[in-house]
Amino acid sequence: MNEMTLMDTTKQQTVAELEHTNENQHNEYIEVKTSGIHRHGVFAITDIPKDTKIMTYRGIKITKEESDILLKNTIERHKRDPTNHAGTYIFELDENFDLDGDIPNNDAKFINHSCEPNCEVDVVGEEVLIYTTRDIKQSEEITYNYGFEIDEKDIYDFKTHPCKCGSKRCAGYILAEEEWPKMKELLEKEDMLLKKDKS
Repeated sequence: MNEMTLMDTTKQQTVAELEHTNENQHNEYIEVKTSGIHRHGVFAITDIPKDTKIMTYRGIKITKEESDILLKNTIERHKRDPTNHAGTYIFELDENFDLDGDIPNNDAKFINHSCEPNCEVDVVGEEVLIYTTRDIKQSEEITYNYGFEIDEKDIYDFKTHPCKCGSKRCAGYILAEEEWPKMKELLEKEDMLLKKDKS
């Protein structure tokens, strides 16, 4: 039995257990539908006050090694078939573990990134809670900043994750706001090198 088969078997067993206590099977605040940001999104079906816990990002606790296997497998599938838009829904818990959110009824996995989000994530132990940071109107898309960091081993890797949030504050790439100044410096440096090569 290979690593992926073993992981899939364990995942099926865990999913069956989670389905008995899944709070997202009926959510009074949100629904999933087509998004202008990226394929599917989560939208408010009613006005939601600031500081409201709207949902929990649920999933299966996995190791960093298992996360790497999932990501590698997804990339390989996409290389074989570019029309395959299957993604990984991995949420970082801490330095050792992640949550694999690719399970049924985890609507939170469809929340898109925004550079001007209306929600934030609070990790409490092994729970990933999603709260509103301002009042949200009915029909608004629910978003949070994914908090991606610049990879020191591949500093321009962020360019593979362009942002399409469309907000006035859009940084152009999916990155934590604290990374924006460094991103700007890297892009300016890259632009200077390109101009130098052309001269």
